[in-house]
Amino acid sequence: MGRVTERRRVLRIRNGATGYRADTLVAEEPMEIRLNGRPLAITMRTPGDDFALATGFLVSEGVLASADEVANVVYCAGATADGGNTYNVVDVTLAPGVPLPDIALERNVYTSSSCGLCGKASLDAVRTATRMPPGDPLAPRLTPELLAALPDRLRAAQEVFDRTGGLHAAALFTGDGDLVDVREDVGRHNAVDKLVGRALTEGRLPLHDLILMVSGRASFELVQKAVMAGIQVLAAVSAPSSLAVDLAAESGLTLVGFLRGDSMNVYAGADRFARAAEQAH
Repeated sequence: MGRVTERRRVLRIRNGATGYRADTLVAEEPMEIRLNGRPLAITMRTPGDDFALATGFLVSEGVLASADEVANVVYCAGATADGGNTYNVVDVTLAPGVPLPDIALERNVYTSSSCGLCGKASLDAVRTATRMPPGDPLAPRLTPELLAALPDRLRAAQEVFDRTGGLHAAALFTGDGDLVDVREDVGRHNAVDKLVGRALTEGRLPLHDLILMVSGRASFELVQKAVMAGIQVLAAVSAPSSLAVDLAAESGLTLVGFLRGDSMNVYAGADRFARAAEQAH
Protein backbone atom coordinates (compact mmCIF):
# COMPACT_ATOMS: atom_id res chain seq x y z
CA MET A 1 0.00 0.00 0.00
CA GLY A 2 1.17 3.53 -0.70
CA ARG A 3 3.00 5.30 2.09
CA VAL A 4 2.08 8.67 3.53
CA THR A 5 5.59 10.04 2.99
CA GLU A 6 8.51 9.37 0.66
CA ARG A 7 12.19 10.31 0.74
CA ARG A 8 13.98 12.19 -2.04
CA ARG A 9 17.54 13.47 -2.43
CA VAL A 10 17.64 17.27 -2.79
CA LEU A 11 20.25 19.98 -3.12
CA ARG A 12 19.86 22.24 -0.10
CA ILE A 13 21.08 25.83 -0.23
CA ARG A 14 21.22 27.78 3.02
CA ASN A 15 23.06 31.09 3.57
CA GLY A 16 25.39 30.43 0.67
CA ALA A 17 26.25 26.87 1.76
CA THR A 18 25.16 23.96 -0.44
CA GLY A 19 24.92 20.24 0.09
CA TYR A 20 22.85 17.21 -0.74
CA ARG A 21 20.53 15.68 1.81
CA ALA A 22 17.45 13.45 2.07
CA ASP A 23 14.15 15.29 2.31
CA THR A 24 10.76 13.94 3.39
CA LEU A 25 7.90 14.59 0.96
CA VAL A 26 4.19 13.97 1.33
CA ALA A 27 3.03 11.16 -0.95
CA GLU A 28 0.46 11.91 -3.65
CA GLU A 29 -1.24 9.17 -5.65
CA PRO A 30 -4.45 8.96 -7.68
CA MET A 31 -7.42 7.09 -6.26
CA GLU A 32 -10.42 6.00 -8.30
CA ILE A 33 -13.74 5.81 -6.50
CA ARG A 34 -16.22 3.30 -7.86
CA LEU A 35 -19.87 2.96 -6.90
CA ASN A 36 -21.37 -0.50 -7.25
CA GLY A 37 -18.49 -1.40 -9.55
CA ARG A 38 -18.84 1.58 -11.88
CA PRO A 39 -16.25 4.40 -12.05
CA LEU A 40 -17.42 7.61 -10.40
CA ALA A 41 -14.45 9.87 -9.60
CA ILE A 42 -10.68 10.10 -9.50
CA THR A 43 -8.97 12.15 -6.82
CA MET A 44 -5.32 12.91 -6.12
CA ARG A 45 -4.82 12.10 -2.46
CA THR A 46 -2.38 11.14 0.25
CA PRO A 47 -2.76 7.36 0.77
CA GLY A 48 -4.47 6.40 4.01
CA ASP A 49 -8.06 6.41 5.27
CA ASP A 50 -9.05 5.57 1.69
CA PHE A 51 -12.34 3.93 2.64
CA ALA A 52 -13.29 6.97 4.72
CA LEU A 53 -12.31 9.22 1.82
CA ALA A 54 -14.60 7.29 -0.55
CA THR A 55 -17.61 7.19 1.78
CA GLY A 56 -17.12 10.82 2.84
CA PHE A 57 -17.10 11.83 -0.80
CA LEU A 58 -20.40 10.00 -1.27
CA VAL A 59 -21.89 11.85 1.70
CA SER A 60 -20.98 15.16 0.04
CA GLU A 61 -22.66 13.90 -3.16
CA GLY A 62 -25.89 13.12 -1.31
CA VAL A 63 -25.54 9.39 -1.96
CA LEU A 64 -24.98 8.34 1.68
CA ALA A 65 -26.36 9.57 4.99
CA SER A 66 -25.80 6.62 7.34
CA ALA A 67 -23.50 3.64 7.71
CA ASP A 68 -26.28 1.11 7.12
CA GLU A 69 -26.56 2.34 3.53
CA VAL A 70 -23.14 0.83 2.80
CA ALA A 71 -22.92 -2.93 2.14
CA ASN A 72 -19.18 -3.11 1.53
CA VAL A 73 -16.07 -1.08 0.77
CA VAL A 74 -13.09 -2.85 -0.81
CA TYR A 75 -9.91 -2.24 -2.74
CA CYS A 76 -10.23 -3.56 -6.28
CA ALA A 77 -7.62 -6.19 -7.11
CA GLY A 78 -5.89 -6.55 -10.45
CA ALA A 79 -5.29 -2.87 -10.96
CA THR A 80 -2.00 -3.49 -12.77
CA ALA A 81 -1.15 -5.47 -15.89
CA ASP A 82 0.40 -8.29 -13.86
CA GLY A 83 -2.63 -8.53 -11.55
CA GLY A 84 -1.08 -6.72 -8.62
CA ASN A 85 -3.06 -4.43 -6.37
CA THR A 86 -2.05 -0.76 -6.31
CA TYR A 87 -4.56 0.00 -3.53
CA ASN A 88 -5.58 2.99 -5.62
CA VAL A 89 -9.07 1.81 -6.63
CA VAL A 90 -11.85 1.72 -4.02
CA ASP A 91 -15.29 0.26 -4.74
CA VAL A 92 -18.25 1.17 -2.53
CA THR A 93 -21.23 -1.17 -2.75
CA LEU A 94 -24.56 0.23 -1.61
CA ALA A 95 -26.82 -1.79 0.67
CA PRO A 96 -29.84 -3.49 -0.91
CA GLY A 97 -32.64 -1.01 -1.50
CA VAL A 98 -30.41 2.07 -1.48
CA PRO A 99 -31.03 3.81 -4.81
CA LEU A 100 -28.15 4.26 -7.20
CA PRO A 101 -28.12 7.96 -8.09
CA ASP A 102 -28.21 9.09 -11.69
CA ILE A 103 -25.11 11.20 -11.03
CA ALA A 104 -23.04 8.02 -10.70
CA LEU A 105 -24.02 6.95 -14.19
CA GLU A 106 -23.80 10.30 -15.96
CA ARG A 107 -20.33 11.56 -15.15
CA ASN A 108 -16.79 10.64 -14.40
CA VAL A 109 -15.27 13.40 -12.29
CA TYR A 110 -11.56 14.16 -12.11
CA THR A 111 -10.90 15.75 -8.73
CA SER A 112 -7.48 17.34 -8.32
CA SER A 113 -5.79 18.00 -5.00
CA SER A 114 -6.30 21.75 -5.38
CA CYS A 115 -9.55 22.42 -7.18
CA GLY A 116 -11.96 19.86 -5.76
CA LEU A 117 -15.01 19.18 -7.89
CA CYS A 118 -13.85 21.12 -10.93
CA GLY A 119 -15.57 18.61 -13.18
CA LYS A 120 -19.03 19.76 -12.12
CA ALA A 121 -20.97 20.96 -15.14
CA SER A 122 -22.72 23.80 -13.33
CA LEU A 123 -23.37 25.30 -9.92
CA ASP A 124 -26.82 23.75 -9.99
CA ALA A 125 -25.21 20.31 -10.06
CA VAL A 126 -23.23 21.16 -6.92
CA ARG A 127 -26.16 22.46 -4.91
CA THR A 128 -27.16 19.01 -3.74
CA ALA A 129 -29.89 19.03 -1.10
CA THR A 130 -28.58 17.78 2.22
CA ARG A 131 -30.17 14.68 3.73
CA MET A 132 -29.26 15.77 7.24
CA PRO A 133 -32.12 17.13 9.40
CA PRO A 134 -31.68 20.67 10.72
CA GLY A 135 -29.92 20.99 14.04
CA ASP A 136 -30.22 23.29 17.04
CA PRO A 137 -29.50 26.79 15.68
CA LEU A 138 -27.69 27.62 18.95
CA ALA A 139 -25.33 24.67 18.77
CA PRO A 140 -22.45 24.88 18.96
CA ARG A 141 -22.30 28.10 20.96
CA LEU A 142 -19.58 30.37 19.66
CA THR A 143 -17.28 32.93 21.22
CA PRO A 144 -14.25 34.63 19.68
CA GLU A 145 -12.11 33.14 22.46
CA LEU A 146 -13.20 29.60 21.58
CA LEU A 147 -12.43 29.97 17.88
CA ALA A 148 -9.13 31.78 18.47
CA ALA A 149 -7.76 28.69 20.23
CA LEU A 150 -8.56 26.25 17.41
CA PRO A 151 -5.79 26.96 14.84
CA ASP A 152 -3.02 26.19 17.34
CA ARG A 153 -4.80 23.02 18.44
CA LEU A 154 -5.18 21.95 14.83
CA ARG A 155 -1.53 22.67 14.08
CA ALA A 156 -0.39 20.71 17.13
CA ALA A 157 -2.28 17.65 15.88
CA GLN A 158 -0.72 17.68 12.38
CA GLU A 159 1.83 14.90 12.80
CA VAL A 160 2.69 14.38 9.13
CA PHE A 161 2.88 18.12 8.43
CA ASP A 162 5.72 18.34 10.94
CA ARG A 163 7.77 16.00 8.73
CA THR A 164 6.78 17.33 5.30
CA GLY A 165 5.28 20.82 5.52
CA GLY A 166 3.09 19.82 2.58
CA LEU A 167 -0.29 18.76 3.89
CA HIS A 168 -3.67 20.34 4.49
CA ALA A 169 -5.59 19.40 7.60
CA ALA A 170 -9.19 19.36 8.75
CA ALA A 171 -10.40 18.77 12.28
CA LEU A 172 -13.63 18.49 14.23
CA PHE A 173 -13.90 20.23 17.58
CA THR A 174 -16.61 20.24 20.23
CA GLY A 175 -18.30 23.42 21.38
CA ASP A 176 -15.83 23.43 24.26
CA GLY A 177 -12.85 23.33 21.90
CA ASP A 178 -11.93 19.68 22.46
CA LEU A 179 -10.43 17.87 19.48
CA VAL A 180 -12.66 15.02 18.22
CA ASP A 181 -10.78 13.95 15.08
CA VAL A 182 -8.18 15.28 12.65
CA ARG A 183 -7.19 14.14 9.16
CA GLU A 184 -4.37 15.27 6.87
CA ASP A 185 -4.17 15.07 3.10
CA VAL A 186 -2.52 16.74 0.13
CA GLY A 187 -6.03 17.94 -0.81
CA ARG A 188 -8.03 20.04 1.62
CA HIS A 189 -11.30 18.58 0.36
CA ASN A 190 -9.93 15.04 0.85
CA ALA A 191 -9.10 15.81 4.48
CA VAL A 192 -12.71 16.84 5.06
CA ASP A 193 -14.05 13.77 3.24
CA LYS A 194 -11.90 11.54 5.44
CA LEU A 195 -13.33 13.19 8.56
CA VAL A 196 -16.90 12.80 7.32
CA GLY A 197 -16.35 9.23 6.16
CA ARG A 198 -15.03 8.22 9.57
CA ALA A 199 -17.97 9.92 11.24
CA LEU A 200 -20.36 8.04 8.94
CA THR A 201 -18.78 4.68 9.84
CA GLU A 202 -18.96 5.50 13.54
CA GLY A 203 -22.64 6.52 13.31
CA ARG A 204 -21.97 10.15 14.30
CA LEU A 205 -23.75 11.92 11.43
CA PRO A 206 -25.16 14.55 11.38
CA LEU A 207 -22.37 16.59 12.96
CA HIS A 208 -24.60 19.37 14.27
CA ASP A 209 -22.73 20.06 17.50
CA LEU A 210 -19.19 20.13 16.10
CA ILE A 211 -16.99 22.81 14.55
CA LEU A 212 -15.06 22.08 11.36
CA MET A 213 -11.65 23.75 11.24
CA VAL A 214 -9.57 23.69 8.05
CA SER A 215 -5.97 24.75 7.53
CA GLY A 216 -6.44 26.58 4.23
CA ARG A 217 -9.06 28.64 2.48
CA ALA A 218 -12.82 28.04 2.58
CA SER A 219 -13.99 27.15 -0.91
CA PHE A 220 -17.54 26.62 -2.14
CA GLU A 221 -16.87 22.90 -2.13
CA LEU A 222 -15.78 22.81 1.51
CA VAL A 223 -18.90 24.71 2.55
CA GLN A 224 -20.98 22.23 0.58
CA LYS A 225 -19.29 19.28 2.26
CA ALA A 226 -19.92 20.84 5.67
CA VAL A 227 -23.59 21.41 4.92
CA MET A 228 -24.03 17.88 3.56
CA ALA A 229 -22.60 16.45 6.81
CA GLY A 230 -24.85 18.60 8.99
CA ILE A 231 -21.99 20.79 10.22
CA GLN A 232 -23.14 24.25 11.28
CA VAL A 233 -19.81 26.04 11.81
CA LEU A 234 -16.83 26.14 9.44
CA ALA A 235 -13.68 28.05 10.37
CA ALA A 236 -10.67 28.56 8.10
CA VAL A 237 -7.29 30.20 8.55
CA SER A 238 -7.51 31.80 5.12
CA ALA A 239 -10.07 33.48 2.87
CA PRO A 240 -13.44 32.20 1.65
CA SER A 241 -14.70 32.61 -1.89
CA SER A 242 -17.79 34.64 -2.76
CA LEU A 243 -19.76 31.49 -3.63
CA ALA A 244 -18.72 29.90 -0.34
CA VAL A 245 -20.15 32.88 1.54
CA ASP A 246 -23.37 32.77 -0.50
CA LEU A 247 -23.91 29.07 0.15
CA ALA A 248 -23.13 29.45 3.86
CA ALA A 249 -25.67 32.26 4.19
CA GLU A 250 -28.31 30.25 2.32
CA SER A 251 -27.68 27.17 4.45
CA GLY A 252 -27.53 28.72 7.91
CA LEU A 253 -23.83 27.91 8.25
CA THR A 254 -21.56 30.14 10.31
CA LEU A 255 -18.49 30.78 8.13
CA VAL A 256 -15.36 32.24 9.71
CA GLY A 257 -12.27 33.15 7.69
CA PHE A 258 -8.81 34.60 8.35
CA LEU A 259 -8.85 32.98 11.79
CA ARG A 260 -5.42 33.95 13.04
CA GLY A 261 -4.68 34.66 16.66
CA ASP A 262 -7.51 36.66 18.15
CA SER A 263 -8.58 38.16 14.82
CA MET A 264 -11.15 36.71 12.41
CA ASN A 265 -13.81 37.66 9.89
CA VAL A 266 -17.32 36.25 10.21
CA TYR A 267 -18.77 36.08 6.70
CA ALA A 268 -22.08 34.34 7.43
CA GLY A 269 -24.05 33.24 10.46
CA ALA A 270 -22.78 36.00 12.76
CA ASP A 271 -26.01 35.82 14.75
CA ARG A 272 -24.79 32.56 16.32
CA PHE A 273 -22.23 34.64 18.25
CA ALA A 274 -24.88 37.10 19.41
CA ARG A 275 -27.28 34.39 20.56
CA ALA A 276 -24.53 32.64 22.47
CA ALA A 277 -23.66 35.91 24.20
CA GLU A 278 -27.32 36.48 25.10
CA GLN A 279 -27.62 33.04 26.69
CA ALA A 280 -24.46 33.63 28.70
CA HIS A 281 -26.10 36.59 30.49
